[in-house]
Amino acid sequence: MAKTQLGARVDEDVAELARKRAADLGLSIGDYLARLVQDDTSGLRARAVDAAARFLAEHQSVFDDAEDAQQPPRGAHAA
Repeated sequence: MAKTQLGARVDEDVAELARKRAADLGLSIGDYLARLVQDDTSGLRARAVDAAARFLAEHQSVFDDAEDAQQPPRGAHAA
């Protein structure tokens, strides 16, 4: 398949995140961006976000309990 060059300007911190993530995945920046676009346009990203939201909704009490267990008892003061 023929490749087309695209140009985009992003903040340096975004560019650095993209470079690092592409390197982590063993991809070039171009291949990494192509994967992101394909995942987004295929609906894969939306399905993953929906699945995560359903998981959190179903198990929110577990997360709440774990967070509550990490909180100091109410009324406790450091000496």
